[in-house]
Amino acid sequence: KMLLPCRKALLSAWQRHKCRFFSATPSSWSAKKGLVLGVYEKEKDEGGQLLTEAGKALDRSLSGRLSQMLSISGPSIKKGKGRVFYGLHEDFPSVVVVGLGKSSDGVCGKESWDSCKENIRAAVSMGCRVLQDLEVSVVEVDPCGDGQSAAEGAVLGLFEYDELKSKKKFRVTPRLHGSSDLAAWEKGVVYAEGQNLARWLMEAPANHVTPTVFADTIEQKLAPHSNRVTVHKRPQTWIEEQQMGAFLSVSKGSEEPPVFLELHYRGSATSSTEPLVLVGKGITFDSGGISLKPSSGMDAMRADMGGAATVCAAIVTAAALKLQIDIIGLAPLCENMPSGRANKPGDVVKAKNVFFFFVSDIFHYFDFCLSVLLSSGGACTAAAFLREFVTANHWAHLDIAGVMSNKDEVPYLRKGMSGRPTRTLVEFDLTDQLIV
Repeated sequence: KMLLPCRKALLSAWQRHKCRFFSATPSSWSAKKGLVLGVYEKEKDEGGQLLTEAGKALDRSLSGRLSQMLSISGPSIKKGKGRVFYGLHEDFPSVVVVGLGKSSDGVCGKESWDSCKENIRAAVSMGCRVLQDLEVSVVEVDPCGDGQSAAEGAVLGLFEYDELKSKKKFRVTPRLHGSSDLAAWEKGVVYAEGQNLARWLMEAPANHVTPTVFADTIEQKLAPHSNRVTVHKRPQTWIEEQQMGAFLSVSKGSEEPPVFLELHYRGSATSSTEPLVLVGKGITFDSGGISLKPSSGMDAMRADMGGAATVCAAIVTAAALKLQIDIIGLAPLCENMPSGRANKPGDVVKAKNVFFFFVSDIFHYFDFCLSVLLSSGGACTAAAFLREFVTANHWAHLDIAGVMSNKDEVPYLRKGMSGRPTRTLVEFDLTDQLIV
């Protein structure tokens, strides 16, 4: 009984502290912002954690309270993990501190893979998703020393195709915390939005993204850049006039008309510069034709136009960035469906270059075989086949079947179609611009 007043006093104090700590009401919560901050692991002999520049600045404004909370809240935050602090700052009811790994992580010499940038993307995306689950509408993001990577992590990490779902993800607007890395942040947003465009095209149902809808969508995305871009949506009559027999042989089994999408981006200051030509396969649904694919997983063949999606998205991104290079994008768009008019195994098809080839499971469906025969020469077989049609001295064939979708391989991409390698193509465009 003698301890009862003391217990009541302690309980009252704890309750008052708890109320102050979580004092934001539902209405004011949505009006305020969340914050994602990065923290590095120190080297083995140092111990503890190292805040980024933005983290140090916030810690100073809080008289060291952030550092104190980090030290008493548990062990060091590991790479890709995070910890949420509530009521730490009056402008940010919730602050997520995310692990960036070690600051010494660098570039892999064999693959030119920048581990530090990947760590930033993964950590920032995780922090943004945590705040999305808390329904924080505006999230400020620590640039973590690389504003472009931080922006890519935020924008790519928050994307999810939910247009046809009744319950949609809470919408979050990511913003740069501070203004020291604004140009890099804005560049990263453009890169990520380009990849998200490819993800949207690949993820949408095939009856929603037909060849015609695909072409119309890209035309709309390029409309703001009409002074630099020309779009040609070539109809079936034009394709027939050009005697594109191989293309027509694939499309003739479908009721959806084919479209040959041709994009011309003029970014170079001189007209004498040779353009970079990107060609993307645009099968908006590949059933296998008469030689039907197995039903299990066939729905993923809505993304068989991933080549066209990434090529077109890369050109949209190049136009937004105003890259000083000329690019031509070519995307033959059609469906491969079974019907009485579809190609039959054994048919002989005449291509535009008067090259005759025998329709078989290897050549007619060679892109599908790439994903199956990747380790046994499939990509090389496709490249050898394509060589019969290429007249340029320098060319390359990219097999992207293996990166079409994402399970958990890339932590800052949700499960689904990946939109890869859109950013790689943009980087290639940028490199080509520097060479020119």
